[in-house]
Amino acid sequence: MHPILFKIGPLTVYSYGAMIAAAFFICTWLAGHAAKIKGLAADFIINSSLLILFSGIFGARILYVFLSPGYYLKNPIEIIMLQHGGLAFYGGAAAAVLAEWLYIKKKNMPVYRIGDLLAPYVALGQAIGRIGCFLNGCCFGKPTDNFFGVVFPGASCAVHPTQIYSSLALLFLYIALRFLQSKNLKEGTVLISYFMFYAVIRFMLEFLRGDNMISVMGLTFSQFVGIVVFIACIILFIFRARKTNGKNPH
Repeated sequence: MHPILFKIGPLTVYSYGAMIAAAFFICTWLAGHAAKIKGLAADFIINSSLLILFSGIFGARILYVFLSPGYYLKNPIEIIMLQHGGLAFYGGAAAAVLAEWLYIKKKNMPVYRIGDLLAPYVALGQAIGRIGCFLNGCCFGKPTDNFFGVVFPGASCAVHPTQIYSSLALLFLYIALRFLQSKNLKEGTVLISYFMFYAVIRFMLEFLRGDNMISVMGLTFSQFVGIVVFIACIILFIFRARKTNGKNPH
């Protein structure tokens, strides 16, 4: 746990914010390079990245605060203290998807094609961002006796480093999505695969998380949303496959 990277006079650089910034610049550069190969303008990718970043953070924070109303009603100033962590992915995903969809439609660009291009870099950005969670000490796991358990400062026992688990899983997801990008697949396959496999990753990791409240039937809010997202992706895959078969009967 190393929440503060360094201080220069009154300036404090937080590890959480630094990793978010690193994720943004690295993934924007990589996505821009990929877009250039496909003949897309660099400013479109930069604008898309900024839109995804800020709308995602806003939506993720709003949902996180909504899920913990008691604490934030008593400590309203904490709502803007992003350096302390506290982002709910599905809130950020919903806000980012909506904002980016509106931007793409405004630019009269193909939604699925742009989504396929950006999806792997979103996963990579999450993988880098989770390192910030680890350094910040948020999103921690349940107590464990395993040798890879981590004892954070002030903690009485070792816990699962779920931030690192998530980072590694998202890195593998990035690699898998890049592999899918290299294939001649139907537009939208990479984008839908991102949401479907992320839902699986998050669902499994929630069993090891120690900071999320159980909602109903032993599942957390993120697990319930993950189930809905996974089912929606399967239905979308089936619908698109039937639509294609309908146009090209054998």
